[in-house]
Amino acid sequence: MKILIVILVFILMEGATWLIHKYIMHGFLWVLHRDHHDHSNDGELEKNDWFFVIFALPTIALMYNGSLQNFNYLFYIGLGIMLYGMAYFFVHDIFIHQRIKYFTHTQNPYFLALRRAHKQHHKHLGKEEGECFGFLYVPFKYIKIYFKSASK
Repeated sequence: MKILIVILVFILMEGATWLIHKYIMHGFLWVLHRDHHDHSNDGELEKNDWFFVIFALPTIALMYNGSLQNFNYLFYIGLGIMLYGMAYFFVHDIFIHQRIKYFTHTQNPYFLALRRAHKQHHKHLGKEEGECFGFLYVPFKYIKIYFKSASK
């Protein structure tokens, strides 16, 4: 049952990410997210990186409180969120934006489609008119491009 909680939370995080990205990061917290789109930051860090802290705090609280209560469901909810956050870091920051130069080349159609969808999101420098707000979900039109070319 505990592993099901972790898997379910990980999957549900994609929907939560879409909502948070579209309505909060491109909404009232655009002030923190803007430099991720327009590259107006100086140095390696962005104001956008504060979202790591914002999302880590409730995750830590869930895992801590769940561990104090004999590792109840709260711990496993926090674990699912943490694993999603780790996946986000590796795929978004390392693979897509290449903030750490590692795993930059791939021929995998899914990862190529994921990168393309994210580039479509970033073609909009303002907070309006965005698209592809999710993270691991890739719209079919991008997947179709790369799976067709891979099968040739």
